[in-house]
Amino acid sequence: MRRLLNIRPPWGVRLLLGALPLAAVVLVYLGAASVQHSLNPNEKFLPTFSAMVDQARIMALQVDPQTGAIPLWQDTAASLIRLGAGLAIATVTALVLGLVIGVLPLMRATIGPLVAAVAVVPPIAILPILFITFGLGETAKIALIVLGVTPFMVRDLAGHVLAIPEEQIVKAQTLGGSTWQIALRVALPQAMPRLLESLRLSLGPAWVFLISSEAIASDVGLGYRVFLVRRYLAMDIILPYVAWIALLAVIFDLVLISLNRRLYPWAHTARTR
Repeated sequence: MRRLLNIRPPWGVRLLLGALPLAAVVLVYLGAASVQHSLNPNEKFLPTFSAMVDQARIMALQVDPQTGAIPLWQDTAASLIRLGAGLAIATVTALVLGLVIGVLPLMRATIGPLVAAVAVVPPIAILPILFITFGLGETAKIALIVLGVTPFMVRDLAGHVLAIPEEQIVKAQTLGGSTWQIALRVALPQAMPRLLESLRLSLGPAWVFLISSEAIASDVGLGYRVFLVRRYLAMDIILPYVAWIALLAVIFDLVLISLNRRLYPWAHTARTR
C-alpha cells in the first residue's frame, strides 16, 4: 500500500496545488465584495477589484502635485532603502559575531549572554527609545530593523558554526592552522549558506519593523502610506499596497533562495520528502 507521505507530486502539480488556496481566497473575496456592493454601493470595507485597479493605477502612474513624485514608486524606494540598509548592517554584524561566538569559547562566554538578553527584548518596545535617541529620521528606522533581526541571525549562525564536526577543527589544527585560519577557511565557508538562509528567514520580521516605524514617524514609505489613508477608510488603496508589499517580499525570498543554491550548491542536499 502506498502511503500518503510517499506521494511526491511533480513540479507542475505542486504549483497548481499551491495556487488553489490563493485562488479560493481571491474568489471568496470577490464574491463577498460583489454582494456587499449590490447591497450598499458606497461600501468601503470591501472594495471591488475594479476600484482597487483604478486606485493602483493612480498611485503607480500619476504624479502627486504636492510632492512632484509618483506615490507608489516614491514610497517603494524609501522603504527599500531603509530595509536594505538595515538588513545589510544586520548581515555583516551577524557574520562577524556569529563566527566569533561559534569559534571562540572565550567570546561565546563573554558575548553570548548579551546577545541572548537582547534577543528577548521586543524590538517594537524600544522604538520610542530609538526615536528619543536618534530622532525621527532614517537612523531610528534602520536601527529598529538592525536590533530586530540581528540577535536571531547571530544566534542562528553561531549555533551552526558550533555544530561543525569536531574532527574538522582537530584536523585543521593538526595541519598547523591558526585560530583565524580555521575561522576563515573552515568555519566561514560553511557559515555562508546558513547566513543567507538566516537573512531569508529574517525578511518577514524586518518588514514588520519597517512598516511599524514608518507608520509612527515618517512622511514617505509603504507603511506611511498605508497608515495615512486608513483614516479615510481607503481600503481600495490599502489592499493594493499590502499586495505590493507581499509581492516584494516573495521576490526577495525567491532571489535569496536562488542565490544560495547557485553560490553554495554543495550545501543543499536533495530533499528526501
